[in-house]
Amino acid sequence: MRFKFPLMAISLEVAMIVLFGLFVQYETDYSVLRQTNSSKSIDEFFVLYPLFQDVHVMIFVGFGFLMTFMKKYGFSSVGINLFIGALGLQWGTLIWGILHYHGQKIPIGIISMINADFSTATVLISFGAVLGKISPIQMLIMTIIEITVFVGNEYLVVEKFMASDIGASMTIHAFGAYFGLAVAGILYRPGLRRGHDNEESEYHSDLFAMIGTLFLWIFWPSFNSAVADAGDKQYRAIVNTYFSLAACVLTAYAFSSLVEHRGKLSMVHIQNATLAGGVSVGTCADMDISLCVSMIIGSTAGMVSVLGFKFLTPLFATKLRIQDTCGVHNLHGLPGVIGGLAGIAAVAMGVSDKSTWAMQAAALGSSIGTAVVGGIFTGLILKLPIWGQPLDQNCYDDSVYWEVPWWKEGDNCFHEHGSQNQLELEV
Repeated sequence: MRFKFPLMAISLEVAMIVLFGLFVQYETDYSVLRQTNSSKSIDEFFVLYPLFQDVHVMIFVGFGFLMTFMKKYGFSSVGINLFIGALGLQWGTLIWGILHYHGQKIPIGIISMINADFSTATVLISFGAVLGKISPIQMLIMTIIEITVFVGNEYLVVEKFMASDIGASMTIHAFGAYFGLAVAGILYRPGLRRGHDNEESEYHSDLFAMIGTLFLWIFWPSFNSAVADAGDKQYRAIVNTYFSLAACVLTAYAFSSLVEHRGKLSMVHIQNATLAGGVSVGTCADMDISLCVSMIIGSTAGMVSVLGFKFLTPLFATKLRIQDTCGVHNLHGLPGVIGGLAGIAAVAMGVSDKSTWAMQAAALGSSIGTAVVGGIFTGLILKLPIWGQPLDQNCYDDSVYWEVPWWKEGDNCFHEHGSQNQLELEV
């Protein structure tokens, strides 16, 4: 860690600075304004900036705190989330710009900033599947590869298939989930098949995770509407997401009580399944599907997500050899597929004339297929024993890669030697 990680991180940042110097410019530069022949893009920047801020909070606060549920992995959940976000938005800006501007200078506007955050969100979703089991160096490599594959698939879906996926149910959520699951499958650890003590949560760690849930839940309408066309489409994206999320919460609570012992609620379900409505309505969020349909989509996603956490996650770990730490398949994968199927149905019924049902189906298949292939390729690279990955007994423990407070490291010593010996040692 002491040499590999700093050298790789500094080298990447130097490369980013050079590439930005060569290929990126302000959108307010004279040459750009002359090409557009108006200041429309500048006006759009300040109109959309509040939505960008909402998405930014989701990326760095929402996703970060959502993953703090493990009792000894809070530093890594929030800290590595920040690291991934900072690296991902730079690399995403470059890759997205290169594909969309075909080698010309990349003007930085509000849309490119939002799309950079979107590309980062994909990696953070995948991060949840391997949380606690890989090193910061592996996460750095995974970020670079995944964003490259993601931007290529997004370009294929939007530019070639011309599919509608305004809230990115397919291109971000389904893609990120299945990419992460593929990586987790390749990096399977037989020593963790019976679980790990550090994988458990505590009362306060679950409360911290709930903070992430609330930030994501509140700002999700901005996520689904940020790049929608101004006017009716953006209005519908906000309202449909708003009511889909609300309906999802009630269903998630109901099914959590239904499947748990003695009807008690599970904090895992509440932290995650309550967000599934925002994921699932994303593909058709800007379509005129009617509010009752958006609520049906959200309710279905909440139900499926809870059932996934209860029954599919253990099945994946024991039968498919995929250890999904955060259950991203249940929050992002399954709801993302539901969103893709809802989009296919909506287009088939003529709700949107932007695409055809066949192109929508191709977009869903492309997102899942590209994610699985890219995830397997990335997993094989990360499996090389040179990236400082933790041993099985050290998984889900911040002290492997972080300086942690003395009392946290001293817990084991305290319990092993007894309070009297520990007191004498301190004196």
